[in-house]
Amino acid sequence: MNGYNAPSFQDRATASSQAKLKALANMKSAPQPDAAELAVRVERRIEREARAEAKAAQARQVRDDKQRLADEKRAASKAEKLKAQQPKRTEAELKAARDARYAARKSRK
Repeated sequence: MNGYNAPSFQDRATASSQAKLKALANMKSAPQPDAAELAVRVERRIEREARAEAKAAQARQVRDDKQRLADEKRAASKAEKLKAQQPKRTEAELKAARDARYAARKSRK
């Protein structure tokens, strides 16, 4: 029984060269697309790019809206903190304000 005879470097190089030539011949023999097909491809590519741009614009809009809402929420929180930090009005101050409103209402009549 004969053993396995490993191919030499020359055999492998020749086989590789022949495979490359065969692949090149297949590529050259493939039918080339006509002008109408190329125009359709270009149109499809333009549509695909337009859809991608619209999707990116939508994503930017959503991101900007989220950022705006976060900024508004942060500002509202800050306003609430400032309002909470204001000193409470005393009973005398509340009574004076109420009396001033009452006097203003009376003077209008």
